[in-house]
Amino acid sequence: MVVKKPRIVIIGAGMAGLTAANKLYTATASKDLFELCVVEGGTRIGGRINTSEFGGDRIEMGATWIHGIGGSPIHKIAQEIHSLHSDQPWECMDGDSEELTTVAEGGFQLQPSIVDPITKLFKHLMDYSQGKMKLLTEQDNTGYYHSLAAKAFSMSKAKSGSGGLSVGSFLREGLDAYWGSVMKKGHDDYDDDDVKGYYGNWTRKLLEEAIFAMHENTQRTYTSAGNLMSLDYRAESEYIMFPDEEITIAKGYLSIIEHLASVLPPGLVQLGRKVTKIEWQPQNQNQNQRDIDEGGRKVCVENGGSCCSCSRPVKLHFSDGSSISADHVIVTVSLGVLKAAIRDHDKGDSDSGMFCPPLPPSKAEAISRLGFGVVNKLFMQLSPTQQTQTQHHHVNHKGFPFLQMAFHSPHSEMRHKKIPWWMRRTATLFPIYNNSTVLLSWFAGEEALALESLKDEEIINGVSTTVSSLLSHSQWQKGSDSHKLCNGNVNSSEERYQENEVRFSSVMKSKWGTDPLFLGSYSYVAVGSSGDDLDTMAEPLPKDSNCHPSASSYPLQILFAGEATHRTHYSTTHGAYFSGLREANRLLQHYHCVGIYNN
Repeated sequence: MVVKKPRIVIIGAGMAGLTAANKLYTATASKDLFELCVVEGGTRIGGRINTSEFGGDRIEMGATWIHGIGGSPIHKIAQEIHSLHSDQPWECMDGDSEELTTVAEGGFQLQPSIVDPITKLFKHLMDYSQGKMKLLTEQDNTGYYHSLAAKAFSMSKAKSGSGGLSVGSFLREGLDAYWGSVMKKGHDDYDDDDVKGYYGNWTRKLLEEAIFAMHENTQRTYTSAGNLMSLDYRAESEYIMFPDEEITIAKGYLSIIEHLASVLPPGLVQLGRKVTKIEWQPQNQNQNQRDIDEGGRKVCVENGGSCCSCSRPVKLHFSDGSSISADHVIVTVSLGVLKAAIRDHDKGDSDSGMFCPPLPPSKAEAISRLGFGVVNKLFMQLSPTQQTQTQHHHVNHKGFPFLQMAFHSPHSEMRHKKIPWWMRRTATLFPIYNNSTVLLSWFAGEEALALESLKDEEIINGVSTTVSSLLSHSQWQKGSDSHKLCNGNVNSSEERYQENEVRFSSVMKSKWGTDPLFLGSYSYVAVGSSGDDLDTMAEPLPKDSNCHPSASSYPLQILFAGEATHRTHYSTTHGAYFSGLREANRLLQHYHCVGIYNN
């Protein structure tokens, strides 16, 4: 009797899937231990990594940053394959904090004396929530911010009760604590002496709230939480960042993916193979006989696990009607796809879910509780005439500014009525490098989803209206050095608006929310979930009655990898990388490949 090699099928050719495939192949190729293949539903490799071009520049439609180069495996690979330098311009985001221009709705360029205290407050609050702040000396005012953060934590925890503390509620309590600490003694109103006559109808408190909201909106894109009120506070301190600077990859994130895939033989990665159903055999499933049809050949599986040597316990069905059987399947699809899978099952149609039988309740509940948001990137090309005008008008001839945008509340009577709602919760508009004519803005939540359905013309008009109204004053008029020029009534400045209109010739946007292969961007720990749910995500199936991996004759049938399965590095490419290694090593250890699964 011929003993067949174990067959491992990896679903998804993104960072996690290709890392697992790379590890399994390079660790065992000389021994020819496994049949290995990667099935990818799309027409390209990379998953949520998608390097592209726009306006002659290299851009990232998905994953963008190496989040800390100290100890990052992604940075190590990028160095080894010389991907950190390029002759072609790329999305290097080389603007620094000193170059930021913060403009409030109405065209008011805000001075550092207004912006910096709120920026520092927000940073210290986030540091506190992430466990980074320590009570130091009073030399750098850390003690002051620590006391504000401690008060905010106490207040928000008391108000949340048993409902779970959110980052959003903590941040807002921190802003309230700040306001209380700076209010003039014996007065109930806020000190507006240094803003009167300078910023139209804006009061200092309204400006500070708008600046704070601007930082909240940036944080939304970092986490993918559409509303920070849904972001769990406790999990923030578990999330681990690598030290040192955050950088982008000059030759594109796809260069990392291509490097991982380069060792795999032709045909091992199969594109256009969308999995529609995964049949598997839970522990103690009652079955007398099951026929597995593999390429027209039937083999018998009898009495819940006693089988002939050629049977495999997992069967994958594809959208084209084909199928394949496997001993082990590593599932690396996004949390968004898994959420859709359990929603289909919850509808009561047992044939519509991805998993048959359905996932165990513990796994399904973890999937349901965890958050998975939408973050999209919008790239805009300045029109040729605008490029010339920008170079002519902008102070110091440095091109389009690295712009931070502070807006009135969507319900404020002082808001510019023509600024679209989906622009009001985006915080920045930056050139992708100094003097670039390609600009980038990030969107999260409802605004990100709305962006996906808008026509290019609608986007161009909406962004042009917004930016033109913000930049209709001193910073765009050479020789004008006063921010007193605007009286706060934007709609009365149509002539100046027309003269300084910012025009765009084309746009390019990501659409992660509606792409059926992803249904979102990356995971976060939502209020009501915890890091334990991320650990549950990583558990292989089947499990025994004590929730341990099963010791049945069919162990490790379904394994899970991807950023949403890593407790401390979720939402990142290196988290996906680590998870792919973890599951590859799990299988190598299972087959006693001693000495080759420890890195």
